[in-house]
Amino acid sequence: MSTDYKVADIALAEWGRKELEIAESEMPALMALRHEYADQQPLAGAKILGCIHMTIQTGVLIETLVALGAEVRWSSCNIFSTQD
Repeated sequence: MSTDYKVADIALAEWGRKELEIAESEMPALMALRHEYADQQPLAGAKILGCIHMTIQTGVLIETLVALGAEVRWSSCNIFSTQD
């Protein structure tokens, strides 16, 4: 597996996963899309690049795009708004 990405502190991964789960419960529309269309992979073959503030909610969006079949690459647009 390629590791062409950077994680500042991998020790925060468990905390981050918990935060993502909380955010998922607060984002019912994205979760409904995941549940409804994940098996169909409607974004299979799509390559999506994003560059916006990297927040927990952005993480939920990214995971949803991946669950729907997209290949996703992301970059934060502002080092001061990034949640590690």
